[in-house]
Amino acid sequence: MNIQLLQVFLTTAREGSISKAAQTLNYAQSNVTNKIQQLENDLQTKLFYRHSRGITLTPPGQILVSYSEKILHTIEEARAAMGESSAPSGPLRIGSMETTAAVWLPQLLAHYNNLYPNVDLNLVTGPTEQQIQAVLHYELNGAFISGPIEHPDLVQEKVLDEEMVLVTSASHPVISSIQDVQTQTMLVFRKGCSYRAKLNHILQEEGLLPIKLMEFGILEAIIGCVSAGLGISLLPRSIIASHEKEGRIRSHTISDKYSFVSTMFIRRKDTLITPALSAFLTHMRDHFQIKRPDQS
Repeated sequence: MNIQLLQVFLTTAREGSISKAAQTLNYAQSNVTNKIQQLENDLQTKLFYRHSRGITLTPPGQILVSYSEKILHTIEEARAAMGESSAPSGPLRIGSMETTAAVWLPQLLAHYNNLYPNVDLNLVTGPTEQQIQAVLHYELNGAFISGPIEHPDLVQEKVLDEEMVLVTSASHPVISSIQDVQTQTMLVFRKGCSYRAKLNHILQEEGLLPIKLMEFGILEAIIGCVSAGLGISLLPRSIIASHEKEGRIRSHTISDKYSFVSTMFIRRKDTLITPALSAFLTHMRDHFQIKRPDQS
């Protein structure tokens, strides 16, 4: 099976469009079409449905995506292992929730980058669900997510515990119970965010009707709108502490059974521990004072 054909197929599947895949690969569109047809002829099956809106994976195509990811990742690992030296170098792709990246990672990443300038360190922020999928699909070497989670293909380490608080404008009255927010507009991150999921869980547990939600893409937008009195939000205390000190917002504690969430670092069980990743894990454990998994 031709590796280049698999690369073209996987790019097309991820982009969901032959034209977008051609642009990503810097190929002519006809070249992408020909390579997909060549792979389909080789496998004697259709990989995509063609329709007026573009393309959609067939069931065999969906199966091949998983195998292609594993095959191409294994080849990438083999190349890295063959060219590997004891000094950390090469690409290292780490994912994180935006809140974790803003508060807890700057010092860790800066220290790591100064120690290992030959590592091409790349940080990708996004909601927990997005980070999990990126790790599972070999797009990230590891990621900081809200957990814990259970998945047979992932290894996880607890990094820290965060206290969650309700956040309002500075002039908002004291919130003494989650019941007090039933009529409030809640400002949340987009779907896939663990804090949004936790809010939904709390409301369900308390038997409350759905609250009006306003969705935002970045943290600063949520804090700015909370400060202006547009609504309230559920966020880690660490992320809003400086804003509260400045008098922009006000925090309100919630019941202990809801107030703490854990931040975990996840990676695939089958991923190659390169010198770059090994050094990152060591520095992460030292930074957060985490025991190694093999320590009691």
